[in-house]
Amino acid sequence: MASMLELRTPGFNPCSVKYSPYYDSRLAVAASANYGIVGNGRLFCLGLSAAGVQIEKAFDTNDALYDLAWSEINENQLVVACGDGSIKLFDLGVNDFPVMNFHEHKRETFSVCWNPITKDTFISSSWDGTVKIWSPTRHESLKTLPIGCCTYSTAFSPSNPAIISAVSSDSHIRIFDLRTPVSAKYHLITMIPVHAPPSGPTLPRLADGRTYAGGMPAEILTHDWNKYNDTVIATGGVDRLIRTFDIRNPTGGPLAVMAGHEYAVKRVAWSPHASDILVSASYDMTVRVWSDDSSSVPAAPGTIRTGAEIGLMNRHTEFATGVDWCLFGSGGWVASVGWDERVLLWDAHGLLRR
Repeated sequence: MASMLELRTPGFNPCSVKYSPYYDSRLAVAASANYGIVGNGRLFCLGLSAAGVQIEKAFDTNDALYDLAWSEINENQLVVACGDGSIKLFDLGVNDFPVMNFHEHKRETFSVCWNPITKDTFISSSWDGTVKIWSPTRHESLKTLPIGCCTYSTAFSPSNPAIISAVSSDSHIRIFDLRTPVSAKYHLITMIPVHAPPSGPTLPRLADGRTYAGGMPAEILTHDWNKYNDTVIATGGVDRLIRTFDIRNPTGGPLAVMAGHEYAVKRVAWSPHASDILVSASYDMTVRVWSDDSSSVPAAPGTIRTGAEIGLMNRHTEFATGVDWCLFGSGGWVASVGWDERVLLWDAHGLLRR
């Protein structure tokens, strides 16, 4: 690994890290005291310089912070997901206090994501079993999408501002299309049972020859859309496997399965620079870079790709809880955070030379 930069967050355990979509030298970290169980939260806004990683701004909150998303319309603003169910919008030009507060969720807000296309809305998901759509200029939500169970992660499609995904404790991916009538299913158009065996008369085989029969339902903790193939989603969760799915074939089973983590997968993120590369962070204290093998020859009918682990970063000494790619440069810089009160910025180029 070519190089690594480190920043400590004493007294606060990071849960999420995101690079700025505007600057390659800016990123933010959502962190919590006491591992997010009880106590305050702190938002760290970090800058990179010749002197290394430095804290440029910090905001304290009364409750734990679990996630963050940079605004797509204002380079100095970002929202955070709070343990008290609120979402707060901070501005780097305003000291101490949020410029907006949104509070409708009845349980912890666990995920936030800004609309990358129209840039005028963001979404949140909560342990209360809902996804909510917000405008940064209104205190009240624009719409609520019922999930019905703890919803760990929600995201906008990278190519269509009307399509929203969510993953939850009931082992399903849900896809909503806001262009459809709200009646009947609240815009729900697709449900993918992540652990179900694929439909069909025979079970498919993995590339190594083993039969793939799905698995016992388990909580899905994270997911991300492929930035180049806008019908492909990667998931990770309690069963330690990373799977990719094509939302056009909800009962067809996974496109690829990646095994290697020893404990639950907390976060997955597709590379913004390559269609077949993704990174994951796990409770096994490792961050791993994978190829889903989609750039090789097409998979034979009835087979599921077994993606390959192409790199491992094991410098965290507690749960690895967040990971993100830098959008800029030649495609190898990754930020990871863990409960060891550390932010690590590292160059994965060496891992990607395969």
